[in-house]
Amino acid sequence: MDNQQNELVTVAMQIILHAGDARILAKQALTDAKKFDFVQAEQKIKEADDAIVQAHKSQTDIIQDEMSGEHYEYSLLFAHAQDTLMTIMSELNMTKEMIDILKLVSSK
Repeated sequence: MDNQQNELVTVAMQIILHAGDARILAKQALTDAKKFDFVQAEQKIKEADDAIVQAHKSQTDIIQDEMSGEHYEYSLLFAHAQDTLMTIMSELNMTKEMIDILKLVSSK
């Protein structure tokens, strides 16, 4: 495996790991919100957002390299990482909406 493929595998794993961390934190945030512990829930959401930013930055670095003329061979692992990132970003957005709904319920 050449250096380029090694880099792509490394970045793909970073994306998957950071996105996975965000998923776990979002789930914990929702668990806290269901107990009406919104302070903890918001802290977990902030941590999840930070993890997603890290994952997205890793992906963006590769995309910017390609836009600058770097050529990468297709990587199923990188495609999986991008899919994972997109899915978990959606999950995080839905989790935020559910927490907002729980806040409304708790205030009544």
